Amino acid sequence: MRPPGRPLLALLALLCGLVVLTAPTAPAGASGATAAARAAERGILPPLPTAPEGDVPGVNDWTCTPSPARPVPVITVHGTIGDRRHLLERLQLALVDAGYCVFSLDYGNRGLEDVVASARQLKAYVARVRTATGAAKVSLIGHSQGGMMPRWYLKFLGGTAFVDDLIGIAPSNHGTLLTGSASPLTPLLAPICPACVQQGSDAALLKRLNAGDETPGDVSYTQITTRYDEVVVPHTSGYLAGGANTRNLTLQRLCPTELAEHLLIPLATPTISLALKALATPGPVPAGFRPRCF
Repeated sequence: MRPPGRPLLALLALLCGLVVLTAPTAPAGASGATAAARAAERGILPPLPTAPEGDVPGVNDWTCTPSPARPVPVITVHGTIGDRRHLLERLQLALVDAGYCVFSLDYGNRGLEDVVASARQLKAYVARVRTATGAAKVSLIGHSQGGMMPRWYLKFLGGTAFVDDLIGIAPSNHGTLLTGSASPLTPLLAPICPACVQQGSDAALLKRLNAGDETPGDVSYTQITTRYDEVVVPHTSGYLAGGANTRNLTLQRLCPTELAEHLLIPLATPTISLALKALATPGPVPAGFRPRCF
């Protein structure tokens, strides 16, 4: 049975309601063109709160030193409307328990702002983690936009030199029909969530990102999707072009009774099992690996 999409509808209602509550007013002395350019990149929302309760224990410990057994720090990257903690807790705890130095960032005003600007924030954060830990490379695990946006960092901002694994969990690599140009949601979301429109299935940003090599550099790419994804539609748009350094996976092919949809997939046991295996293996998740399902 397909899980209901009520969490998605609630989030969309919240975003659309913010259009009514928030007006795009220009600051004193700013030209209309400047205000319009800012709105196109950042949207019209003020800074939004993220995780008031702080980090999961062991996450963002800037004194953490990678061990010989776990020499590559891991950065978790939230999705649109997300933050550095929520939906990622189980994954982060599993990573800490496995002995990794684990970090997580907030970016793009909860991931609502321009994807390219968010990729620049990720670049700076990776540099900060590398400096703090002394590591040559990091691995990235991202949910939704957090699985796609790092690819901009890798492809256009020099990130392939500093990333070992990119693990996308329900990533929006080839976008979603929900915010494509033909969707009635798109004009409603555009003022408050530029990143939502940039993740439309026919968005110019994704056309540029996916032109040519989709998996550049000496990086291992693992994509984990769910058949019940109600946000990245179709779920197979999370896949990347096949190759020796790429693995495309759908949870229900490995664990047929798994019901996780877009919001719950980062919390799912097989997702965490696959992510840990990808990190511990040269290359992506090995073909034939069977994750824990329960």
